[in-house]
Amino acid sequence: MTTETDKRCLYVFLDEGGNFDFSPTGTRFFTLASVAMYRPFAVRDPWDDYRHELLEFGRNVEYFHCADDNRYLRDRLFGILYAHRASLRIDSLIVEKAKTGPALRADHHFYPKMLGYLLRHVFECLGGYSEIIVITDTIPHQKKRKAVEKGVKQALKAMLPAGVKYRVLHQASRSHYGLQVADYCNWAIYRKWDTGETRYYDQIKGALHSEFEIFGAGTRWYY
Repeated sequence: MTTETDKRCLYVFLDEGGNFDFSPTGTRFFTLASVAMYRPFAVRDPWDDYRHELLEFGRNVEYFHCADDNRYLRDRLFGILYAHRASLRIDSLIVEKAKTGPALRADHHFYPKMLGYLLRHVFECLGGYSEIIVITDTIPHQKKRKAVEKGVKQALKAMLPAGVKYRVLHQASRSHYGLQVADYCNWAIYRKWDTGETRYYDQIKGALHSEFEIFGAGTRWYY
């Protein structure tokens, strides 16, 4: 029997940290994070309410971006994520770039491979959906956009049960709070690995289902 749960649409928002520069001047780590949610989105109203609080206080905030936001904004928004952590599923993949083989470093190899690994894990662990919508931030470069699309579609095609529909969309982060949530979560994870700072990471840890260092000891942590 088909239930309403079986008909649910799963939304997966993606964000990345670090860069694709494998030279000594590039970032040490590259991170990918996904935030999976079903509607109704529990975080949406408090996230939007806070933006309107800022507008009424005289702050012309169009959207949130963790790297650019000040500490006060971060504290409030991570507080919202902590309060609604039960409604979020965060998964992450960590790459120490120096351990990446030369043959894998090209964008059209590296990004699809890493993203495919992350998404395969997410979809293996989740169920009860009839459609998946994957949303990433707008990608300015055509070459990278194609690599992202390839990685997502390969993972979806390989892992999803027959009959499950899926779409891959690219939208500006200002257009959807889900992308801003993914940005905040990935920023906290990246900071933990890059600098050892865990203040904000500890706020999202309750929603973090996996954190995998792909070229590390092969250990996966579940929370």
